[in-house]
Amino acid sequence: MTQVIDLFAGAGGFSTGFRKAGFAITKAVEFDASIAETYIKNHPGTKMIVDDIKNVDQTNEFSHNEAEVIIGGPPCQGFSMAGARNRDGFMGDPRNYLFKHYFNIVKKVKPKVFIMENVKGLLSMSKGEIFREIISIFSDKERLDGDSYTLYSRVVKAVEFGIPQKRERLIIVGVLNKENVNFAEIWEETKRKIKVSDKNFFDNVTLADAISNLPLPTENGIIDAPEPKTNYEKELFKEGKIYNHIKRHHSKKVLERLSKIKTGDNFKSLNENIKSIHSGSYGRMSWDEPTMTITTRFDTPSGGRFTLPDQDRTLTAREAARVQSFPDDYRFYGNKTSVNKQIGNAVPPKLAYFLANFIDNILKEY
Repeated sequence: MTQVIDLFAGAGGFSTGFRKAGFAITKAVEFDASIAETYIKNHPGTKMIVDDIKNVDQTNEFSHNEAEVIIGGPPCQGFSMAGARNRDGFMGDPRNYLFKHYFNIVKKVKPKVFIMENVKGLLSMSKGEIFREIISIFSDKERLDGDSYTLYSRVVKAVEFGIPQKRERLIIVGVLNKENVNFAEIWEETKRKIKVSDKNFFDNVTLADAISNLPLPTENGIIDAPEPKTNYEKELFKEGKIYNHIKRHHSKKVLERLSKIKTGDNFKSLNENIKSIHSGSYGRMSWDEPTMTITTRFDTPSGGRFTLPDQDRTLTAREAARVQSFPDDYRFYGNKTSVNKQIGNAVPPKLAYFLANFIDNILKEY
């Protein structure tokens, strides 16, 4: 079984998709203990290292060739807008330490393949200098003791992988010491193979397809698993109890605002000055469309278009997890703020499953 290390593991979205595809996640790193708890309880077979990656980098935790794949995405806040002009500017900038330590662990382990996930804005940061510098660092034989990675990058849209949200992310894949990799052909072949085993995998999925079988939220957030009605619900269905289905109790003023907003509309329907940086603030979703990107503020009306089409409330954590494609038996631990962060920042497991199959097909040609 192919062994994988998950850096910046979060709640485990990336790992969940890779596990489903048959990979073994041997180790994971997550610095937030409350988030790590969710990972540990859902991935009991993985060694979780709860620490800052800069500390982990200084230990002997990782060794050469211990895993064939490294996955994870250093948070983009670590990338400065300058410093790519000289050789040590980018790597020497302390604001980029998250990326630096990701690189150091890749250098130490030398996996055959690594995959990074990040916001697509990374492509345009500092007029593209940051992205180009990342590509050059992993291609630099001097930095990698004579080795180098051939890089492939692509912006992926969640809706194109049968996920009911308009999430877009940049993925960067590196293959060790192999120059002629036809990434585009392997990508298309991966799609063809998945369609053979699951003809509905890439179907367009709406909000209704994703959550319409869920009952009303409960005070303790626990419900019996409802019978799935759609192909998407069948994919995520697990018998037994489902957790995290608790609604947020909005203030009277917020409820009054929500009552005035129709499906597809937002704060512009209100005759008042709403101070929000989000253009979709107080937006009401539509049943027959995917959602906007699930963020860490999916339970806040002013945070975006997260209000249900037919109820004056925002998404529950369970509903947001469904939209993110987590299986129904995936339970999130911690306080509300932590759980929202875990779900909003996760790599959708269904997208991760596709990427795992893509990596598997690359390894077969290695």
